[in-house]
Amino acid sequence: MRAVIVGGGFAGYHAAKSLRKEAGGDVEIVVLNPTDYFLYLPLLPEVAAGILDPRRVTVSIPETLPGVRLVLGSATGVDFAARSVTYTDPVFPVLRVGYDRLVLAAGSVNKLLPIPGVAEHAHGFRGVPEALYLRDHITRQIELAAAADDPAERAARCTFVVVGAGYTGTEVAAQGPAFTAALARRHPELAGQPIRWLLLDLAERVLPELDKRLARTAGEVLRARGVEVLMKTSVDHADAKGVTLTNGDSVPSRTLVWCVGVRPDPLVADLGLETAKGRLVVTGQLTVPGHDDVFACGDAAAVPDLTRPGQYTAMTAQHAERQGRLAGRNVAASLGYGSPGTYRHHDLGFVVDLGAGAAAANPLHVPLSGRPAKAVTRGYHLMAMPGNRIRTAADWALEALTGRQTVQLGLVRSGAVPLDTDAPELPRR
Repeated sequence: MRAVIVGGGFAGYHAAKSLRKEAGGDVEIVVLNPTDYFLYLPLLPEVAAGILDPRRVTVSIPETLPGVRLVLGSATGVDFAARSVTYTDPVFPVLRVGYDRLVLAAGSVNKLLPIPGVAEHAHGFRGVPEALYLRDHITRQIELAAAADDPAERAARCTFVVVGAGYTGTEVAAQGPAFTAALARRHPELAGQPIRWLLLDLAERVLPELDKRLARTAGEVLRARGVEVLMKTSVDHADAKGVTLTNGDSVPSRTLVWCVGVRPDPLVADLGLETAKGRLVVTGQLTVPGHDDVFACGDAAAVPDLTRPGQYTAMTAQHAERQGRLAGRNVAASLGYGSPGTYRHHDLGFVVDLGAGAAAANPLHVPLSGRPAKAVTRGYHLMAMPGNRIRTAADWALEALTGRQTVQLGLVRSGAVPLDTDAPELPRR
């Protein structure tokens, strides 16, 4: 018997781990994923800010999931009648793998809004290539600003615009000022040069999904660091020289970071299955109606929230990880190993790392801020990571003792970087 899991993110990785635990070696488990690693996405802002080495947030699938077969590739379709998945790999354009059970955990991609210039000029933030490119790009802008004779050009290169005040955007904006300050200290030409960070969102406050008190704390931390927090404001249009905001202001800039949100992987729309809000409709047992051999979980699935009748669970890592574990268990049960379960979420709280000794956390619904929240946040991440814990803790210690590394690697924009997954490769200075 073979179980194919499409996706190696929070849902897919934990589905494979759970299935291996429940069924042992009696079931061949195949994880189809574009990379050979699981990405611990919550710490990606620290990669972009030069705190963590990118290898710390990438956990090897073959190393940490023994007995699970990794197939490198991206799923392009499913033939439910033939029980096969079509995919492409780095060499061959069309390949197939058959299955007895299928878990669709393809995850999500950047959510792109129809705003002129955004696809061409903004930086997405969903993977290691994007984080590394953004780190290199920011470093390059500071260095080019130091070499510029034109005050207007220097100011534009020292202006950084982040759109989206959810978890990712808030963390990127919070980490940014310390990173650019460290870069600027290497260049006496920039002494006294203002470095601007702007955080935009159409919501009324940062982190609108959080408790108001903690969201207010996060906003205060951002403003104390000099971040210009502009609520009820977004980008009207963008070009190579900057952005025009919905309030009419023009902001000369060479850096636009897009953290507005995510949408299910495009594979979902091509399957011909029922969807809700762009996600695959599933039962509380994570099965796809009409296909007892197909399961879906994580950002790709509209999982009913049994604690809030009529609603679906949010697209978060916490949900994806727990749904993945249940999907693995239920796949095993469908093959005669153990008993199935129903997904019911019990919120354990949240953590938001704001950098430089600050965080906002709500463990077990106990609101924390400042250094206690920072300790809880980093402790949570170390427990949640399926690998690299010691190396990650060592990077944090080294950053505290010696500062962050700020070298530019000379990366160039590639097909893995554009915000729009269908956008062509674009030159970017």
